[in-house]
Amino acid sequence: MRVAKAIWGLLVGIKDALVLLFMFLFFAGLYALLSARPTPTDSDGVLVMNLKAGVVEQPAEQDAFALAGGSAAASPLALRDVRAALLKAKDDSRVKAVALDLDGFSAGQTVVADMGEALDEVRRSGKPVLAYATGYGDRAYQLAAHASEVWVNPMGGVQLSGPGGNNLYFAGLLEKLGVTANVYKVGKFKSAVEPFTRSDMSPEARENAQALAGALFETWRDDIRKARPKANVDLALKQPVQLVQASGGDFAVASQRAGLVDKVADRRAFEARLAALGGADEKLAGGFKRIRLDRYIAAEVRSERGTGPIGVVTVAGNIVDGKAPVGTAGGDSIAEAIEKGLRDDKIKALVVRIDSPGGSALASERIRQALLAAREKKIPVVASMGNVAASGGYWVATAAQHIIAEPSTVTGSIGVFGILPSFQGSLEKLGIAADGVRTTPLSGEPDLLKGPSPEAGQLIQLGVESTYGKFLSIVGEARRKTPAQVDAIGQGRVWSGGQARQIGLIDQFGGMDEAVAKAAELARLDADNRGLTYLDRKGSWRSELAGLLRGDDDDASESDPFASLRANPDALAGAVLQEAELLLGGPTIQARCLACGPADVRPAATTPSTGWLARLLALLS
Repeated sequence: MRVAKAIWGLLVGIKDALVLLFMFLFFAGLYALLSARPTPTDSDGVLVMNLKAGVVEQPAEQDAFALAGGSAAASPLALRDVRAALLKAKDDSRVKAVALDLDGFSAGQTVVADMGEALDEVRRSGKPVLAYATGYGDRAYQLAAHASEVWVNPMGGVQLSGPGGNNLYFAGLLEKLGVTANVYKVGKFKSAVEPFTRSDMSPEARENAQALAGALFETWRDDIRKARPKANVDLALKQPVQLVQASGGDFAVASQRAGLVDKVADRRAFEARLAALGGADEKLAGGFKRIRLDRYIAAEVRSERGTGPIGVVTVAGNIVDGKAPVGTAGGDSIAEAIEKGLRDDKIKALVVRIDSPGGSALASERIRQALLAAREKKIPVVASMGNVAASGGYWVATAAQHIIAEPSTVTGSIGVFGILPSFQGSLEKLGIAADGVRTTPLSGEPDLLKGPSPEAGQLIQLGVESTYGKFLSIVGEARRKTPAQVDAIGQGRVWSGGQARQIGLIDQFGGMDEAVAKAAELARLDADNRGLTYLDRKGSWRSELAGLLRGDDDDASESDPFASLRANPDALAGAVLQEAELLLGGPTIQARCLACGPADVRPAATTPSTGWLARLLALLS
């Protein structure tokens, strides 16, 4: 028996030792992966930019476990990385040409304009830029127009449509479900609540949306005309059927006849052209020498980023209370990143890059106060607007001494609303009753079971009006206007960057370069002392590991050339549910813009919604 116990003890000891050894090796390997420096790029050839995952201001974090399980879609690229890679490539002798693969490409109009300017710089350096796609939509073609050669697959073509489209209205659905959307708002143009109270657009919302779409359309068309004067965009937009019919029903030939593309050929011919420009190598996919974009960014862009006197903080995504991962603008997370950066005396100026439709008024004010604290320390603050800086996003921008936006930026939406769902109708449909006692008029309020009491509703409306009054006050103080003047251009109305400059909501047109230059000017920094320090929130180790585990996204893949003519129904339905739950389940008082454009719906897999709206639909169906 003693021998058996001794052998068992030995086996348990060996097992424990092996477990400890495995854990040590695992975490040592994980540390080595996360701390490893990228190998500098020493090959030459064509810089291949496969943009199928899209380009955004700040990609959301990815989970390594979700990636390993196959449930995570490819992560979009960060605009600042892509733009920096292009500007680096124009002077890099190893880069012989730049190739854009635009199948499935998706990005906001301002992001495309910024990338287009960087492509123009590459072309001015004497290097060719080539674009290829099976089918081009509005955004993809806007970017392709900046290329020196535009190629299209013989099975595809260019499908231009311009901004516009339908939104969903839930009033009828909520009535069937028995859900009451209790709405409190200020501003006749604050259309964020209309999908829950109407079955169509109000005249005010339609007027605003039509004006905004028209302004963005002109900016988009002007960009293409400037980048590619020979493209007959008006013909493709106004007479698409006649153009295709005159080309024998061939969409690719029609695109070429309209001057939209230079070459109609398959991918093999395109790759042969790249081999002629960057060098042939039959051992590599496509038969040409290539430089992978992800490796180029890691080795040549991120590794060269140091520290400089100009801090850059990004406010991207919906603004929410508390802390949030990268890709969502958590008020506390961003404010703490600013406050941490200010503790470093090396920061002499701040640029806040905003790409957000707003959200929580409280979180927006939290970020604004952190920026005002910088100004109290005599640190100048400049706001740079991306695709959207509206409602809560504009609230944040008011802390800046100088606001810079692109003509295609969507901004304004100075308005506040509150929305509170109650379920008295749902309970009745399910045969459930609610009853109780109270000691004051506000006991148990707001009552989501039987509906808010008149006193609770009045208090919420007063809160909305008070918040709107504060919004008018801070905008007026920042833009040197009276509250009445701000109210005249407020009321929840949304403006393009071009319109916003005319009414004094922004100071000048431009992107990040102009914002950095202005911040340096205000801080009186020398021309050779304008380096940037990104005040980024550190991603979790799981997101860092996901970046290392992600596979090669540079592999060419072709998609349906007419995919732009139909949206993915699953992704669209998921986006609609998420939007509804965000509004109905978010803070009671919100400074958020719903009219700033539809969500970017791509055919990527979406996570099923598990919020109260989805559960209620499932329960009542």
